[in-house]
Amino acid sequence: MNTPDNHRIKISTQVSYLSEQSNEVENRFVFSYTITITNTGSTTAKLISRHWIITDANRHVEEVRGQGVIGEQPLIRPNQGFEYTSGAVLSTQVGTMSGSYQMQAEDGSRFDVPIPQFVLSVPRVLH
Repeated sequence: MNTPDNHRIKISTQVSYLSEQSNEVENRFVFSYTITITNTGSTTAKLISRHWIITDANRHVEEVRGQGVIGEQPLIRPNQGFEYTSGAVLSTQVGTMSGSYQMQAEDGSRFDVPIPQFVLSVPRVLH
């Protein structure tokens, strides 16, 4: 399914391992991730909800659904962006996240924006 030109959203991610909040002995690995959502389309869009699929190295899957992000439902105008930072806790040193945002365009139509899979990894664990 093609995305209309007016509904184009770019997602980029940046991940950090938070060693000071993690505890390897207790298999607690804490990561922060910063998501930048850029509206490259021609119409303003509001982020309505999110759906995350978080998978650890043991293939344990956790799905998270909720309204907006970090307590907000940002309105993102064409050629503008919204950035936020959140976190995830895994019981393994490596995992992945992917999912989607549901957006609403100015005309009331809704569309989904896939969040490409990204890796959560303790430094020097993956080559």
